[in-house]
Amino acid sequence: MPTVQGDTRRSILDAAQRIMARKGFSAVGINEVLTAAGVPKGSFYHFFGSKDAFGEAMIRAYFTDYLADMDRILAQPGLTPAQRLMNYWQNWRETQSVDECQGKCLAVKLGAEVADLSEAMRIALKEGTTAVIDRLERTITAGLKDGSITVDATPRETAQALYGMWLGASVMTKIHRDIGQLDTTMTVTRQLLHLQNA
Repeated sequence: MPTVQGDTRRSILDAAQRIMARKGFSAVGINEVLTAAGVPKGSFYHFFGSKDAFGEAMIRAYFTDYLADMDRILAQPGLTPAQRLMNYWQNWRETQSVDECQGKCLAVKLGAEVADLSEAMRIALKEGTTAVIDRLERTITAGLKDGSITVDATPRETAQALYGMWLGASVMTKIHRDIGQLDTTMTVTRQLLHLQNA
């Protein structure tokens, strides 16, 4: 029975990610999520103590999946750290484009909104985004060691700047309904990492 309960909880979280990546957190009611997940309405409080606790769980589940995917991209065999990093940004460009978000934009969509609504959700976002930056920093450091990357700032500062730049570009893409900002950001990323043909 725990597997069924775990599957139900995960179905609720997955449905919420898909819906909230489009609509945001405040605009979505619990009933809409439960209907999309095919779960009886009375089940919600069996799995989550409040909408706030649910939001925190959803963000943590999102980052668990996101970081696993990121780890896969950054561990591709036979590539330099620079190539792995550029593959990560290329994947970002593809999944953050105007019509292709499909639940992959949760940090972009919810970042500013829930940071002011809920301390628990803000902390979950902070921990998730810090874990992303940690991985970027490690990859940049590896690239410095093998010579495939050169940076003017520290690996940490560069990772923070790149992540912030890509988050901002994703927001601008949503505002303008144009992926040109992501293409510009890709160019600037290459410049910051001093890459030619990675």
